[in-house]
Amino acid sequence: MNTARLYQNIVRAIKEDIKKGLYKLGEKLPSERELAEIFNVSRTSIREAIIALEVSQIVQVKVGSGVYISRTKMTHETHLAPKIHPLLEPYLKDHKEITPFELLEARLNLEPFLAQKAAQNRTEEQIQKIKEAYLMNVADNLEQSTDHIGDRLFHIRIAEAAQNAAYVFFLKYLLGQQYTEIFGGLQKLYTPQDMPLRSQLEHYEILLAIQQRNSQCAYDAMKKHIQNVINIFSRGID
Repeated sequence: MNTARLYQNIVRAIKEDIKKGLYKLGEKLPSERELAEIFNVSRTSIREAIIALEVSQIVQVKVGSGVYISRTKMTHETHLAPKIHPLLEPYLKDHKEITPFELLEARLNLEPFLAQKAAQNRTEEQIQKIKEAYLMNVADNLEQSTDHIGDRLFHIRIAEAAQNAAYVFFLKYLLGQQYTEIFGGLQKLYTPQDMPLRSQLEHYEILLAIQQRNSQCAYDAMKKHIQNVINIFSRGID
């Protein structure tokens, strides 16, 4: 498989197998490990393919049990991408799709550095804006909001405090990718109930480090935060 997106090739192959009758309605697909061996790809690529199939309602994912065929006719696509809140539209525009794990890997490499630079370069006005975004994040969680306004703005404000417009552009692009259907499917399947509160507590650690101008602590706290998100979304389905 050598085209742009491995998971898209896997999706097409599984759809073809369903059309040929190799998988029946209600039948369980092979495990992630077995599918990875069949297609000679990583389990990450298999997970992305499964999410895409689930978004299209072709399979049903039962965490802890497996993946089951829920539709055998390849018609009627659904749309599960989270809606961008109007307050976030100026920041997050539609771009070409990148996969969720590509996105998270890029954020893991970029955002700890941004937090470090923010601790070194932030102004008093910028730390106030970071605090305001954090308090919005807290309010969102109290209201059980799914718009993630405070969360997204918290990361954007930190990028702005790094004092480099190019980094702000990169981060806004990456955050915009979290409003695709496949990322929405990942969040739907793998977000535990306590994840917003856990992220809020991690945000507080990052905020304190930036406020205290402790660049190493800011770097470490942001790296831990993004890595925790990756770990949660990397849990196996089976």
